[in-house]
Amino acid sequence: MSLENPDQAPTRLADLRVHYDQGHLDLGDLPSDPLSAFQAWLEDAVAAQLPEPNAMVLSTGDQNGQPSSRTVLLKNADERGLIFYTNLQSRKSREIWENPHASVVFPWFAMHRQVCVVGSVSPISRTEAQEYFISRPRDSKIGAWVSEQSTVIADRSILDARFDEFSRRYPDEIPMPDNWGGWLIVPRTIEFWQGRPSRLHDRLRFHRTMESGNFNDPTAWAVERLSP
Repeated sequence: MSLENPDQAPTRLADLRVHYDQGHLDLGDLPSDPLSAFQAWLEDAVAAQLPEPNAMVLSTGDQNGQPSSRTVLLKNADERGLIFYTNLQSRKSREIWENPHASVVFPWFAMHRQVCVVGSVSPISRTEAQEYFISRPRDSKIGAWVSEQSTVIADRSILDARFDEFSRRYPDEIPMPDNWGGWLIVPRTIEFWQGRPSRLHDRLRFHRTMESGNFNDPTAWAVERLSP
């Protein structure tokens, strides 16, 4: 397979390579707890003006083990774990209800970095979801009512008509739909990956050693270096 460009010679996918040389990663480069380490790298991604630095590729699996992935936005990271919001009847949510485990990847390609998290998933409280919903832009609130996420629709006009309908129905305050909420990913492992030359990348992984330990508790985690 090749990538065709009328102004250039065809490029083979097998010939596409990036030389990773933007940094290195040693144990002393990271804080002692994974939350602080993650927040430091996220701040680096924000400072580098990467597009949507809080975007993460979320992978879930149904009760039969069939996986699916999509990109969602991280909206909070605290001592409990990582939080994102979505339609609670979407494909991702249905799979989480059936199989409450997931992984996420933060693909900060421009910095030759990525963070990979694996953990269990549970719903956050309606109160916490409501607090976030209130902060959303008006059109995003309307959109939560409009989309029956992951269902088949005939064409785009259906969404446009529903948007107009709910805009008229809620001219002022917009309530949070019953089928909308948030999910908390409680990490069991979190890996920090830094690209290095010759594909000998640096990989440091925090893994949980105490079930009761928080994301920001250094005594609840151990760190190991992985072969690239």
